[in-house]
Amino acid sequence: MLSKKTQYALQALSYMVGKHSESPILIAEIAEEKKIPLKFLENILLELKKAGFLESKKGKHGGYLFALSPEKIKLSAIFRTIEGPIALLPCVSLNFYQKCETCNEKKCGINKVMIEVRDNTLAILDKRTVADLASF
Repeated sequence: MLSKKTQYALQALSYMVGKHSESPILIAEIAEEKKIPLKFLENILLELKKAGFLESKKGKHGGYLFALSPEKIKLSAIFRTIEGPIALLPCVSLNFYQKCETCNEKKCGINKVMIEVRDNTLAILDKRTVADLASF
C-alpha cells in the first residue's frame, strides 16, 4: 500500500504538470488545491528537490518548478525517492536487497512470486513518467 507521503508527492507533481507552467508554483497553492497539509508538503517537495527532480525560487514570485522535464522523470525514480524499495520483500529488492534470516531463497515460493510482482510493477513504473500523471 502506498504511504500518504507518496500519494501526496504524486498528487503535487500531477498538479504541477497540469499547470503547464514554466514559472514557480507556490507550495500553498498546491497544498490548497490538492488538500495536502502544508508542512507535510514542504518536506515532500524539499525531498524531491534534493533528489534533483525539482528546483525552487525564493522571493515574491517564488515556489517550485521542475528541474527536469516531467517526460524524463520516471515514476519508479519518484517511488524510490519517497517510498524506498519498490519490492514488497527485502530479499527481492534490486536496490535495497537484504537477505531474509529464515529463508532459503532458492527454494522459497514466496520469493519467486514476489520477484514476479516486483518485475511487473517495475515494468509499469519504469514505462510511466511524471508527465503521464496529467494525461489520465
